[in-house]
This record gives sequence, C-alpha cells and structure tokens, in this order.
Amino acid sequence: MSSAVTSLRETFSTPSARLGIAVMLFGILLFSLNDVMGKWLVATYSVGQVLLIRSAAALIILIPFIWSAGAITLFRVERPKLQALRVAFSTAEVFCFYAAVVYLPLADVMTYWLAAPIYVAALSPFLLGERVGWRRWTAITIGFIGVLVALQPSAATLTLPALISILGSLAFAFMMLSGRALRGTPDTTLVFWQMVGAGVAGIVIAPFTWVQPTGFDLGLIALLGVVAMAAHVCVNRSLKLADAATVTPFQYTLLFWAVLFGWLVFGDVPRPAMLLGAAIIVAAGLFIFFRGRKVAKLEGRDPG
Repeated sequence: MSSAVTSLRETFSTPSARLGIAVMLFGILLFSLNDVMGKWLVATYSVGQVLLIRSAAALIILIPFIWSAGAITLFRVERPKLQALRVAFSTAEVFCFYAAVVYLPLADVMTYWLAAPIYVAALSPFLLGERVGWRRWTAITIGFIGVLVALQPSAATLTLPALISILGSLAFAFMMLSGRALRGTPDTTLVFWQMVGAGVAGIVIAPFTWVQPTGFDLGLIALLGVVAMAAHVCVNRSLKLADAATVTPFQYTLLFWAVLFGWLVFGDVPRPAMLLGAAIIVAAGLFIFFRGRKVAKLEGRDPG
C-alpha cells in the first residue's frame, strides 16, 4: 500500500505529469461540452445536418495543419482498405452517438461507450493476434456483466436507442482496433479522413431531413466541430506530456461530466443500475489497461 502511495506521489510531483493530467482533464471536459451541445442540437436538427456542418467546420480548422504537413501526404496512406474501414467505423460511431442521445440520457449513452475498451480487449486476440491472459479475460467477463447491469435487458429496456448505443460503442471499438493497426499514420491524416467520412454521410442524409437552422444554431453546430478538434488536440498533447498510464485513467471522468451535465441541463436523474454498471465497466476497463501495460513491459514490447 505504501509503495502505491509513493508511486502516486512521484507521479504528481513531476511537472510534466501534472501538466499532462491537467490537459487531459480539460480535453475530456471539452468532449463532454461537445456531447451536451450535440444532444441539445439533435433534439431540433437532424443527425445528418449536424454531421455535415460539424465536419465542414472541423475541416476548415484542419486546413493550416494540412498545409504545414503537406496535402499530398493525405493521399499517401498505408493500407488504404483498412483506412477506409476505419473511416466507416468512425462515421457509424458518431452517427449512432447523436442518434442515441436524442432519446437517452447522456450518462446512459456514455456508459455504453466506455465499454469500448473492453470490446477491444476481447477482440484483439482474434483481430490483432495479441495475447490475453486469464486475468484480463476475467476482467473482460466482468466488464460484460457491467454492460448487462447497466442495460437491464428486458422488453422495456431493449429499445431501439439502447441497441443503437451498443452498436455505436462496438463501432467505436472497431475504430480503436483499426487505429492500433494504423499507428504509422499521422494523426492529421486519420482525423482528416474521419471528418471527411462523417461529412459525406451528412451530405447523403441531410437533404431528406433538413431543418433550416437559425444563425445562432448554425454557429453552435459549427462549434461542435471546433470543440471536438480542440478536445482531440488536448488528449493527444497530454499523451506527449506524460506517460499513458498516468493520463489515460482520467478519460473516465467523461462519465462524471455526463451525469452532472445530464442532470443540470436536461434534468436526467441517473438510474441506480446504470451507476452500478458504469462502476463495474470502469473498474474492469482500468484493470485491463494497467494489466496490458504490465504484460507489454514484461515482454519487452512498447506498452503505448
């Protein structure tokens, strides 16, 4: 116990680590604000037009970074088919998220999304050839139990929005898996094609469900893309300032913000079963993460 406390003190005593944690926390707060704005906007406007305007704004913000990196690098990508598959998963993930929060509390949707690392751990032996020992398989099983506790499967709870949430979290997991296989691709390239994919989906869907936005709401939808880009930058920067084991656990503060903003903005009172399921999912996810890094170090691999 004393060694754990000592390790924790050492972590927070490093200026770079403290800054990394602060930047991660700010990035997660931005993601949470983005989710709140998205939920509020899709109550009035279609998911398609939110995707379209959000993606267009994000691409405009990306232009300076693309220009400095050289636009030609966007088209010289490794494993183009896998890149296209990742774009399809990322588009499905964001579409499902906005479609789900129209009907479900933010905390419920975020709980399902936080299960994605558990799906990744369960699928990585089959899709990436990674070895998963009995300890992580046990945590994976417990994590799935947490999903069932949060979902409370029954005729009343297995609604279309709940199923969309689960599909969206699975799409997010596959996006993460494909991202692991594309570690050599620059972040700018990954984000660019991700936004292009969501924008194309918006172009296809938006004309059928278009609602003319006010000038203020148009600015808010565009702000979604800007805030999301800023959040991605903060998370990526935090991982450069500090070790992943130091900052990654703070990503789970997404659930805290989802519960708080859901209550303050939308009047959503979290279900006890959802809170219990979320606690189980977070605990299982943290164990899988730290155990994976420990095994990687023991095997002499990059735990990144």
